Amino acid sequence: MHSVAILLLDRVIPFDMAAPMQTFDWTRLPDGRPAYRVRPCAETPEVAADGGLSLRVDRGLEALADADTIIVPGRADGAAPLSPAVVAALRRAAGAGTRIASVCVGAFVLAETGLLDGLRATTHWVAADRLARDFPRVEVQPDVLYVDNGQILTSAGAAAALDMCLHMVRRDLGSAVAANTARMSVMPLEREGGQAQFIVHEHPPVPRGSAFEPLFEWIEDNLAHEVTLGAMAARAGMSERTFGRRFREQTGTTPVQWLLRARVRRAQYLLENSDYTVERVAQQSGFGSPTAFRERFRKVVGTTPYAYRSAFHGRRPVGRPATGTGS
Repeated sequence: MHSVAILLLDRVIPFDMAAPMQTFDWTRLPDGRPAYRVRPCAETPEVAADGGLSLRVDRGLEALADADTIIVPGRADGAAPLSPAVVAALRRAAGAGTRIASVCVGAFVLAETGLLDGLRATTHWVAADRLARDFPRVEVQPDVLYVDNGQILTSAGAAAALDMCLHMVRRDLGSAVAANTARMSVMPLEREGGQAQFIVHEHPPVPRGSAFEPLFEWIEDNLAHEVTLGAMAARAGMSERTFGRRFREQTGTTPVQWLLRARVRRAQYLLENSDYTVERVAQQSGFGSPTAFRERFRKVVGTTPYAYRSAFHGRRPVGRPATGTGS
């Protein structure tokens, strides 16, 4: 039986721990037998978890040496530094060929041990910039649900751990077993789009009192209309060349890229809060055609406008009651 060790470290995030634990526990072989043996382990018999919980653990770090797969859940801010014993145990396991996967900000643990050096990795989109900054030898991909390097895997936010674990089950036991596990988890075997659809695409910060503040308000008010570089420069009272240079100095991006981001943000808002057709959303957001809108939206958000609306629409059709079934 495939052995899975869940490594519980100081300030472990309970959901990060429970998601893979339950997914592997629910996996059954075609004859009904459990496919995985899941064993939590820790450096100490008692572990403080995020949220004021205290966890008792029967197995120590020696469990990592016997595992076929090791899962490293994320830890909350303020967690104690990794001990040399934990670092050494993870490195030994990796050297022995054990599969190791992180959940959410558990990627920071793997990065600290050096196991992500030279590899692609992901984490929660909020922490992706920090992971890239703190560990420049890691190729951070902030817009995906998980990354599989073969032996080393990383997942995005906690819910993405389900996607990653289902992927591992399919890799180990095939699509039929993975599909049954997905049904038990009330999850699709594959979700359309990556983590990019959840990222809040804020405009780059602009210094308070910037001469461009009135311009930004004008752009927001006129997104449904054609807004050219020349019009923006004229509104700012500058030549196009001077305007482009000063705009980049203050925002870190070009006027055209800022405008496209604003249009996508407007489209996201309309998809979430209106019943407009995709064609009307494209028009109200200032895209030249529905085709151009779909292509740009998928490139920025990582999924289609239709799929985004299905996931994030905040309104119910008139006369339809709210239920807990999701139907």
